Amino acid sequence: MRQTGVREANLSHVLRLVHLDGPLSRAVITARTGLNRSTVGDLVTELTGAGLVLEGEPAAHGRVGRPSPVVAADARPVVIAANPEVDALTLAAVGLDRGIRARVRIARDELLTPEETARLIAVQIDAWRDGPLADARVLSVGVAVPGPVRAADGLVRVAPHLGWADAALGPLIADATELPVVVGNDANMGAVAEHLFGAARGVDDVVYLNGGASGIGGAIIAGGHALTGAGGYAGEFGQSRPAVASDADRRSAVGTLEDEVSRRRLLDAVGLRSADEAELAAALEASADAAVADEVTRQRRILATALANAVNGLNPSVLVLGGFLATLAAHDLRGLLVDVRAQSMPTSGDGIDIRLATLADDRLLIGAAEAALAELLHDPIAALAH
Repeated sequence: MRQTGVREANLSHVLRLVHLDGPLSRAVITARTGLNRSTVGDLVTELTGAGLVLEGEPAAHGRVGRPSPVVAADARPVVIAANPEVDALTLAAVGLDRGIRARVRIARDELLTPEETARLIAVQIDAWRDGPLADARVLSVGVAVPGPVRAADGLVRVAPHLGWADAALGPLIADATELPVVVGNDANMGAVAEHLFGAARGVDDVVYLNGGASGIGGAIIAGGHALTGAGGYAGEFGQSRPAVASDADRRSAVGTLEDEVSRRRLLDAVGLRSADEAELAAALEASADAAVADEVTRQRRILATALANAVNGLNPSVLVLGGFLATLAAHDLRGLLVDVRAQSMPTSGDGIDIRLATLADDRLLIGAAEAALAELLHDPIAALAH
């Protein structure tokens, strides 16, 4: 990102506050930034002129004296968030105020190619510009990909379930949409979303595991910052090989976590070809088949071992589970926590907590939107000019 001066940093601070926390009075912004009132007033005026924030009068509460104006992020600056998967391309238009102004899931019978992904995103943006985004400024695109993405340039190194290898997805989308594009790993983006707005808000040391149609991804928040690793590939927990205590529990010769703890195996158990997370959860809950219960229990045992390995190796405060892993955990969250603690070192496991992702199906899209907004939040005026 570009280096910023003092004024640019102050503009960023104010905009980030109202983006992350919602509408705030000028008095609250003054207190949180440590700036004086006149400086805050000037910054808000500049951000208002740039079309990034709106000012309004607060609701009357019977207080004496002139109330402080309320500053809110403007909903009209919008980014497009995308999540290509094996069964669908999901898109959302997310405002600077974090509101989701439009959302669509484009179901697919055949695997998406990078080229088709770029084309569909461009077509949908054009359609939205004639509808729900008629008054919006579409700024950029963020894409959450189910596979390792090289941090240096956003190259999708491999998305195995999509059949992609060394895919230059960003340039394809940029050419199709004429917009800046940020591409990242879906679990990393989901972790950021849950850290900023969801189950891990206010927690600085988090391990996040997301279970989707393409397998299991993961991410690490350490000291409040995403831990990406040297190339951007940290957190691939789905490729870990947890010990399987009983041969009767083993279903794959490969032995990776995502081969043993599998959404596809759960769908097969309840006789579904495809389903979203809510439909899968409902089907598992409604089933009276002992074989279904056995499969859920088997997957939970292996998941507990993998989570204990993460606790022992990374010492997080909280484990956050999303996607079908949240469905598995919700079956008996307390029991899963007990199993994880039993396999963890007491020094690390005694204080561990397991939480379900709270942003539901929007977590990856919100994370992708945050990545797409990063330049604007870092240096608002320069980003708009760029």
